[in-house]
Amino acid sequence: MAPDLMTTAETGKAGGPAAGGRSGIGRFARWDVLVTALLIAVFLAGSAGSPDFAGTGNLSFALGDLGEIALIALAMTLLVVAAEVDLSVASVLGLSSALLGSLWDSGWAIETIIPVVVVVGAVCGLVNGLLVTRLGLPSLAVTIGTLALYRGLAYVVLGEKAVAEFPQQYTDLVTGDVPGTPIPYPVALFILLAIITGVVLHATGVGRSLFAIGAQEEAAFFAGIRVKRIKLVLFVVSGTMAAFAGVIYTLRYGSARADNGFGVELAVIAAVLLGGVDFDGGKGTLGGVIAGVLLIGLLRNLLMLNDVATEIQSIVTGLLLIVSVLTPRLAAVLRQRRRAPSSHTPRSSTEERNR
Repeated sequence: MAPDLMTTAETGKAGGPAAGGRSGIGRFARWDVLVTALLIAVFLAGSAGSPDFAGTGNLSFALGDLGEIALIALAMTLLVVAAEVDLSVASVLGLSSALLGSLWDSGWAIETIIPVVVVVGAVCGLVNGLLVTRLGLPSLAVTIGTLALYRGLAYVVLGEKAVAEFPQQYTDLVTGDVPGTPIPYPVALFILLAIITGVVLHATGVGRSLFAIGAQEEAAFFAGIRVKRIKLVLFVVSGTMAAFAGVIYTLRYGSARADNGFGVELAVIAAVLLGGVDFDGGKGTLGGVIAGVLLIGLLRNLLMLNDVATEIQSIVTGLLLIVSVLTPRLAAVLRQRRRAPSSHTPRSSTEERNR
């Protein structure tokens, strides 16, 4: 990769390093610390306010409850770093759930259904990616459209009914914990995938390419990076992960419905942006996203333990999303104002005497 492009990818977009010589990564490292500190504060407050909050059983439930969000957030992180977004993930989850239920109701074996469902999710991601990379459409508009399309297809596949009574060994697998720990199996899978994703994003040429694309797409293209191909793969990965999350969601609740996962995309985007990934691309760390996922999961669990209505929980998630977008913007504006030269130029001593 060309040196000037590497510099751009590391320091972010035109803003460059902050005052004092810190790069964009350094600034987001501080944001990671802030989110982690807030996560610890929520955990301590929850432990003090509710005797059941820090219990092994509740922590296991809280971790399991955010398993699907965490898995989808991994793929979403890669997309947002590359300055794209996929708002259709919750609808892909719902379509996957509906398809799983429909095929199970038709007598298919669960071992056959799961690969078929995952492939359908990959196709959904492929459709998104082709519309964005081949037709040049903005991913925000495309995935808002496919959000409605895929949710509509879910209702076509399954209708309003619910399908249950899935094989016990599969429901036990997604609801059970790793022996000797409060960690559910889906979260253990997330940890493994998070390690792989972190290495790819922060320690390989692929990750540097993603940051370069997000920072300056045109420069990345002229540096020889296959921008369209990489983005297409990212959308396919996003659809695949959303479909797999749909399988876990369905088996965890033991019910396949067309409206499963409704609103999950809000929590995923909130976790990614709260973790410090810039919505404009080119900046962020996976560690911050993991802290953001855990923070949202613990907040939801704490509100649930205190019998807070689901609507209020959605409001809290929405507020976190607004704060995560607004705070870095305000900080950038303040930095620019501090660095901007004064509009008032002092008069010279000669000018003062001539007055």
